[in-house]
Amino acid sequence: MKMKKSIIYTITTIVSFWFATIGCTPTFGKDFVLVLDAGHGGHDPGAIGNFSREKNINLNIILKVGHLVEQNCNDVKVIYTRKTDVFIPLNQRTEIANNANADLFISVHTNSAPAKAARGTETFSLGLSRSSANLEVAKRENSVILMEDDYKQRYAGFNPNSSESYIMFEFIQDKHMEQSVSLATLIQKQYRSSIGRPDRGVHQDIFLVLKTSAMPSVLTEVGFISNPEEEQYLNTEEGTDALAKSIFNAFQQYKLKHDVRRSKIRVPLRPENETESEVKQSYTVANSEKPDTTKKIVKKEIEVKETKEERGSTPPKEANLIFKIQIISSGKKLKSNDPRFKSLDPVDSYIESGIYKYTYGASENYNEVLRTKRNIAAQFKDAFIIAFKNGEKININAAIAEFKKNRK
Repeated sequence: MKMKKSIIYTITTIVSFWFATIGCTPTFGKDFVLVLDAGHGGHDPGAIGNFSREKNINLNIILKVGHLVEQNCNDVKVIYTRKTDVFIPLNQRTEIANNANADLFISVHTNSAPAKAARGTETFSLGLSRSSANLEVAKRENSVILMEDDYKQRYAGFNPNSSESYIMFEFIQDKHMEQSVSLATLIQKQYRSSIGRPDRGVHQDIFLVLKTSAMPSVLTEVGFISNPEEEQYLNTEEGTDALAKSIFNAFQQYKLKHDVRRSKIRVPLRPENETESEVKQSYTVANSEKPDTTKKIVKKEIEVKETKEERGSTPPKEANLIFKIQIISSGKKLKSNDPRFKSLDPVDSYIESGIYKYTYGASENYNEVLRTKRNIAAQFKDAFIIAFKNGEKININAAIAEFKKNRK
């Protein structure tokens, strides 16, 4: 196992170096679609500093990010929500991304605070935060909808300045949370390590511009326009160049992971004497827990053929192979009585890439877990089956193949 990990690490390092030398990695099957969003615009100036406006800083950085991508990544299609000083409603920004079947959405903003000493960068993904400071950032960015004439109808009565309005999102489940957090983390790391910007961390909160996006998405705050020193920096070529390069570098790293995942797509081979009804055909990404349903990947779940006597039986104990149903992912630890579990008991959890992942049901019999998943499908539409061997998560296709082998 250690040797295998070492080989994988070595190969990944070599590939990463090679890709870094030639630019972006090739996307398998189609162009990678990146949507870049410059916050605010037109009659919405955003935060206002001593001599500058947020909308102009955001646009300047976004255009530079886009230029870097267009110059270095031939396989990436860049779409801008705006390239000039115009006002675009929040819901239209995500509509642009959704209609383009985008793979990634990055929104750039500039922060502001009553205290002029506040400084640094922070990046958000969609989620619900208990932090009052994060909520204030979300309120400020969401308040742009008040400039839209029909915002009450368009956003179903949502009041961006009312804390109560955010309660409706208490049980939000973002299927792209892990990828969004991963990108946010890469961006913050670039800010910190490449250009020495103060790191205020990766956070989650309810941003309307992210809420309806059908792909991984982040909102990054590049600095505080309310801080005189940072405002100066945000209005220099050197500052905006450095920030744009940091975002671009993070995008390259993210896309490398994306392409590696896609390159590992495998369709399990079927022996000649085996019919399709006898084996579950699961088209999933190797070492990944589920396919992206927005990309219309077909996933069939067919029980492994068994007799009435075998139904409910399990493979030999020495297999140490366990199937579970993943029902929820969360950026924070949830209490055992959390309403999101909908009275399921017992619920187990594990941590992967800093994300808490909660599971229900555990059995060495894949068919038993599959039947349980179908029973809870109405409550958990996005639930999917995962597998562990000797306590380590493994590819589901390999697990099913082993389950079948153990039954012979």
